[in-house]
Amino acid sequence: MFERLAAFEVRLEALDRQLMDPAVASDGRRLREVATEAAHVRDIVEAWHAHRKLESDLEGAKALLAEESDPEMRELARAEIEELDQALVDSTQRIRLLLLPRDPYEGRPLLLEIRAGTGGDEAGLFASDLFRMYQRFGEAHGLRFEIMSTSTVTVGGGSGKTLTGFKEVVCGVTGADAYQLLRFEGGVHRVQRVPATEAQGRIHTSTATVAVMPEPDEVEVHVQDKDLRIDTMRAGGPGGQSVNTTDSAVRIVHIPTGITVLCMDEKSQHKNKDKAMRVLKARLLEKEQAEQKATETAARRAMVGTGDRSERIRTYNFPQNRLTDHRIGLTLYKLDAVMEGDLQELVDALTAEYQTKLLEAQDLV
Repeated sequence: MFERLAAFEVRLEALDRQLMDPAVASDGRRLREVATEAAHVRDIVEAWHAHRKLESDLEGAKALLAEESDPEMRELARAEIEELDQALVDSTQRIRLLLLPRDPYEGRPLLLEIRAGTGGDEAGLFASDLFRMYQRFGEAHGLRFEIMSTSTVTVGGGSGKTLTGFKEVVCGVTGADAYQLLRFEGGVHRVQRVPATEAQGRIHTSTATVAVMPEPDEVEVHVQDKDLRIDTMRAGGPGGQSVNTTDSAVRIVHIPTGITVLCMDEKSQHKNKDKAMRVLKARLLEKEQAEQKATETAARRAMVGTGDRSERIRTYNFPQNRLTDHRIGLTLYKLDAVMEGDLQELVDALTAEYQTKLLEAQDLV
């Protein structure tokens, strides 16, 4: 592994020269690419320099231990050696992780789509609960949520209460760590609980599907006008004075694939069209990703699941206050805290498992 690191110093010098090149500086997309790679390579080089410094310090401490006769000084040297040994272990692991191939969607904004699955009205209420969970988790990490489109369901609960769930909700999520924090959430989420609409107290099982879709740039997904059918219509449902009296809703159909997107949450037709195009492009990229994954090796697909919409990834058991992630066999008995947005332990465990398998695949263990 360490034999590779000298090449990164050469690469960093080349990238720094490119950053000073007027041709690169005038091309916004190219500048972002070079700056992103330079930052990553600089992290590797700095970690390698720090590692070599630790090795030098360790050699010095060992020499002191061999030469020193004073018991107190020898004990200090032993303590320093122990500390430096652990620091070198940590440093080696950090370098290994830095050498892993970067996810091409790292740092991207994304679209989070949650749909009610099997289970009728209860599935819609669970989809709403998941959306709230992700919002709370995201807000604690400085992520921003922007509703793109919604389709709601109204359910009569106990004591005459009226509850609102989602048949589907799509939102944009932005923030430096949005993709890293949410990338393992795609799949089928299963809930076991007594529904608010259940009078007999029986436990029901329902599902909701989650899709995490990185937003593509123009190069990755280019949509031609001739491939689109765009319809405008009057938005239905409650929405105030102008929502139901103007043709503000926009439906876009991508003719080659049949993918259809409807946006009507905004009063402005222009804003609804912009949001619908963003959702369409993200779904087209997701379709392309699914086709690529279908051809990948079984070992690659098995790293932490496929992210496929049809893969059951997690069970939320409310009577036992239990959450189980089936991909890594992790069970947590704090479902109440998780539903309030405390997902960090789960995210850390999924990330660690993914990194371990990726290290093995890259022969960096």
